[in-house]
Amino acid sequence: MMRKAGLMVWHAHQLAQSLLEPGVTTGEIDAAVEQFFLEHGAEPLFKGVPGRVPFPAVTCMSVNEEVVHGIPGPRKLVEGDIISIDTGCKVAGWCGDAAATYTIGSIDPEIQRLVDVTRQTLDLAIDLMAKKTFWSDVAAEMERFVKHSGFSVVEAFVGHGIGREMHEDPQVPNFVSDQLRRNADFRLVPGLVIAVEPMVNMGTKKVRTLRDHWTQVTADKKPSAHFEHTIAMTESGPVALTAGPTDDEERLF
Repeated sequence: MMRKAGLMVWHAHQLAQSLLEPGVTTGEIDAAVEQFFLEHGAEPLFKGVPGRVPFPAVTCMSVNEEVVHGIPGPRKLVEGDIISIDTGCKVAGWCGDAAATYTIGSIDPEIQRLVDVTRQTLDLAIDLMAKKTFWSDVAAEMERFVKHSGFSVVEAFVGHGIGREMHEDPQVPNFVSDQLRRNADFRLVPGLVIAVEPMVNMGTKKVRTLRDHWTQVTADKKPSAHFEHTIAMTESGPVALTAGPTDDEERLF
């Protein structure tokens, strides 16, 4: 059942990616994704999320030094930008949530390496989920890989359990802390479904909130990247529910 929501999110990302070019606004992309969800009977998860002001869009669009929770609007993308798009929806009562960082035209090689390392960190996590017993062992390897690459792991935001609701227990950090080891670790067992979402900064791990009460930016204004999949633990190992479809699934969509 969750795979249906995951495929819907994957298709939403394909739509958003197809619109990315210099001159397009983040608001135009968000409107297209909202229309897509509406046409397919999917309930957007992000719009209206409570806060000092309710989140006003169906996607988070975070550009360059924006880490997460960026609000779509009139900003026009330009050559050399990177944009992290995060979105989720509910289909038949079950949720899917995924994020990816996309490049606009030709970008700085070091920023491209940041994007690549962040994607590889998520790939590493999925691979290790098939081999490790506890999440802390996966998180330790994720953190080690990022730091060895010369970047920093955002610690202010973490992944989460997901199912009937977008945010469920457990919390899913991309780093290891004493709290995780002592009180918050969990086993990687069949039936577990989590949203794993490394956020990696080129400079400091510290972030701050803009005046819109949502957008998080790096404290040093250096770029940040973000990738996320909804991942189910099955008897045969981890499955990325928000990955692309098989031929049979594509025909069913």
